[in-house]
Amino acid sequence: MPKITWILHDGRSISAEVAVGHNLMEAAVANSVPEVIGECGGCLSCATCHVYVDPAWYEKTGGPGDMESEMLEITSAERRSVSRLSCQIKASEELDGLVLHVPHI
Repeated sequence: MPKITWILHDGRSISAEVAVGHNLMEAAVANSVPEVIGECGGCLSCATCHVYVDPAWYEKTGGPGDMESEMLEITSAERRSVSRLSCQIKASEELDGLVLHVPHI
């Protein structure tokens, strides 16, 4: 299982092994990552699972699709070039070691 690390705005980190195919919003909620809420349950309708993909990993996660890009316009935290909704990133072996930064809302 790939290991994913969420870096919180205060510098603390939470790491977890995530089953391949699971989205990273669900993984964050299951591992009590603060400020990753996922109000819509991953239906791409709330933007409460906004994260910043570490620049070293951004190409491997790919950019947002059209709907995700629209939702990123309404996030509580600043949208950046590495912004993604974690419900749209699925764990894969290629993402083993992925680092996501959680914006402060």
